[in-house]
Amino acid sequence: MSVIPVPDLLQEVGEVLLLDIILTDILTTIFDFENSSEEDNEIALIHLQETHSGKFMVNETQADEFVLLGLTDIPELQAVLFMVFLLIYMATVLGNCTIITVAWRDPHLHSPMYFFIANLSFLDLCYSSATVPKMLDHFLVERKTISFVGCTLQMLFFMSFAGTEALLLAAMAYDRYVAICLPLRYTGVMSQRACDWLVAGSWAAGMADSLIHTILAFQLSFCGSHTVNHFFCDIVPVLQLSCSNTTLNQIVLLALGALIGMSSFTLTLTSYVKIVTAVLRINTTEGRSRVFSTCSSHLLVVILFYVTIMSTYLRPGSSSELDQNSQLAVLYAVVTPLLNPFIFSLRNKAVKEALWRNPF
Repeated sequence: MSVIPVPDLLQEVGEVLLLDIILTDILTTIFDFENSSEEDNEIALIHLQETHSGKFMVNETQADEFVLLGLTDIPELQAVLFMVFLLIYMATVLGNCTIITVAWRDPHLHSPMYFFIANLSFLDLCYSSATVPKMLDHFLVERKTISFVGCTLQMLFFMSFAGTEALLLAAMAYDRYVAICLPLRYTGVMSQRACDWLVAGSWAAGMADSLIHTILAFQLSFCGSHTVNHFFCDIVPVLQLSCSNTTLNQIVLLALGALIGMSSFTLTLTSYVKIVTAVLRINTTEGRSRVFSTCSSHLLVVILFYVTIMSTYLRPGSSSELDQNSQLAVLYAVVTPLLNPFIFSLRNKAVKEALWRNPF
């Protein structure tokens, strides 16, 4: 005669008692229907549903891990992509660390412009590190999983860095506007304290925006598939997995995306429109070409960043669009952090001279 373990026996007894309670409530409700009005019956049904709807769903709504589909499931292509993205990540780390070190060590680069560039390089380093290492790991394993906590942290940091970068690009554009259009007031307006506040404000706003989205997202129930159609835990594909009502999440995503994304993009665009207008008044061709070269490089990165971000977050995500979103994400999550050091700094004459003065 086999003996049932005590914990299993207690669990079975508990389930029987729970079922008995629910059946008793249902029978009581049915009996009351015969002696109640239609309005009272509706209220009773709603109470019954709210009371017992979650009693057998506890285990289904707790996601211990998520599965990331990644960019491809072809083994040969995964090996190639691993080498490509590994080289990209190494170049990103090297380029951004170089800019940070040179801007810190060389006194000639202790100005607001290079202060912002160094902060952007640090931000890009964090931005890329939030997704690429996990993606590289998944190229080498068959089951591409990420824990619930890991998915939460990845979403939190990635969205924080994305929002911060949008605001920091706007601060950099404003810095160039003051330098070119208001040169006599530049020292007073762009003081070290003002620069510190602009950078700190960008980081604080980016983190606050990310916290709101992450908290709202992971209060939802995930009672179906836990397979994320992406190479990292981005908010749009994660929301697609929820069996809860995501209307509030979609509204907050659009509202805060418009607030941070559109406001920073408008400030950036307005600054450079005024810069171009001021440059066109310069008489010398050399002066115009030098400023236009800097502005065009910055605008290229700004357009690449904002177009891919807005096309992903400022529209409702459907299942047919998630594959396209993951491809767009490669541009702003992987390629942009690689290009920024070269576009903003390594093509800059002052940075090149600083590299010669401060060899590693």
